[in-house]
Amino acid sequence: MTTGRVNPAFTLEDQGITGLGNVYYNLLEPALIEEAIKRGEGELGQGGSFLVSTGEHTGRSPKDKFVVRTPDVEDTIWWENNKPMDPAKFDVLYADMIEHMKGRDFFVEDLYGGADPENRLDVRTITELAWHGLFCRTMLRRPELNELDDFTADFTVINCPSFKADPERHGCRSETVVALNFEKKLILIGNTEYAGENKKGVFTLLNYILPGKGIMAMHCSANHAPGNPVDTAIFFGLSGTGKTTLSADPSRVLIGDDEHGWSDKGTFNFEGGCYAKTINLSAEAEPEIYATTFKFGTVVENMVYDPHTKVLDFKDSSLTENMRCAYPLEYISNASETAMGGHPKNIILLTCDAFGVLPPIARLTPAQAMYHFLSGFTSKTPGTEVGVVEPIPTFSTCFGAPFMPRRPEAYGNLLREKIAKHGATCWLVNTGWTGGAFGVGSRMPIKATRNLLHAALDGSLHDVEFRTDPNFGFEVPVSVPDVADVLLDPRKTWSVNEEYDAQAEKLVKMFKENFEQYLPYIDDDVKAAAIK
Repeated sequence: MTTGRVNPAFTLEDQGITGLGNVYYNLLEPALIEEAIKRGEGELGQGGSFLVSTGEHTGRSPKDKFVVRTPDVEDTIWWENNKPMDPAKFDVLYADMIEHMKGRDFFVEDLYGGADPENRLDVRTITELAWHGLFCRTMLRRPELNELDDFTADFTVINCPSFKADPERHGCRSETVVALNFEKKLILIGNTEYAGENKKGVFTLLNYILPGKGIMAMHCSANHAPGNPVDTAIFFGLSGTGKTTLSADPSRVLIGDDEHGWSDKGTFNFEGGCYAKTINLSAEAEPEIYATTFKFGTVVENMVYDPHTKVLDFKDSSLTENMRCAYPLEYISNASETAMGGHPKNIILLTCDAFGVLPPIARLTPAQAMYHFLSGFTSKTPGTEVGVVEPIPTFSTCFGAPFMPRRPEAYGNLLREKIAKHGATCWLVNTGWTGGAFGVGSRMPIKATRNLLHAALDGSLHDVEFRTDPNFGFEVPVSVPDVADVLLDPRKTWSVNEEYDAQAEKLVKMFKENFEQYLPYIDDDVKAAAIK
């Protein structure tokens, strides 16, 4: 039995997928929630949100992600960063997964990846869980109902959490698998209920396809000044660095919180929703995001709540530090209707420095921006990946290495060309620790970060005095209104200056050692911007 609106010439049978139980095509949010509750996948929360636990997997499984090594991508995939899978093994994996799916019910959603109609990716998601269908509808972009009548997919995502892979038979690492096949235009996901794998799989596809068209694919949030899309800002950063929080500024228009493209026309969001971390979320600090947790259809993931009142506990991280909510972009009052902006006027590289060394903000030259973009220094925060229980300093090139199929220079050179062409100003912003390293110091005050960003985006920060940082060579403001001077000089926030110096020396060494891998591929001016 099939239900729902679908292109009659593009059913699962047309894709060669037969023998399933009930197939539900393009159900809307109320129907998906009804099905999810009926199947015991979660509970209805206050305001009509949907409360769910993802079980063992409360974050992505990057070690279980593979790209199928087919001739069409052999010479363009960054294989040092992307685990290869043999095409024959993928074929067995696909056949076994389809066999496993027979007789089971599935939910099909036909969606778009990308707000720019000229550069979007048409994606079909096939999910075993109804709430995964709800998540995909929320996080990707939703066609108008009449657009479904002739919808065909560029790529198909099949997500079957009840399927367990066989490492020997399928050429993977464990029973959990995420496999991308560019030649067959398929993504297969098995043995994980963590919904973020769906959207990150599509992001990885766009990260490969768009640079081939000269479009920069970016792991960033974006906003623009009210009534002025030309004044666009983008915020690069890994999970936990503040992309969602800092881009959801009520004084600016939100384009999106996580994944964007930069074409010859400007900036565009890949997604139709936001996926915000909810640990310690409060109505006082982040009222708009907080309010979404009580709105209809918001997916509240891995949060502890009262079983009777369904009141959420934003402080209890016993399930995971990576508890989240997924909500439609329009739930933010200042969200852009088009999810598109102009060419970035300001580019912010967000980092969460667990060493307590970096200043809260620094101005970068274009060469320094490429250096720090390729370095991608941050600290993985608890819960964002399986096994991360405390901040771990890491270098994730392009601030998104797990989602980058091409070599880093492909993205770095595109970014550099666009900065040069459009004259963007670049900033490095540290939302990590101050007054000491993790375990000793404290997180950078968000109020100070917001005030510094406001000054950067309105241009007033250019008018203050700057000093040259002795460790990294970038420019750091000496004094900024409404920000304590001591925060701007991290050495002064430490109780023992010599301990800061030792920590800074350690971090500088890590930067140098990490960047050696890029030296054969970069120009002399970027080499000159590297730490000496």
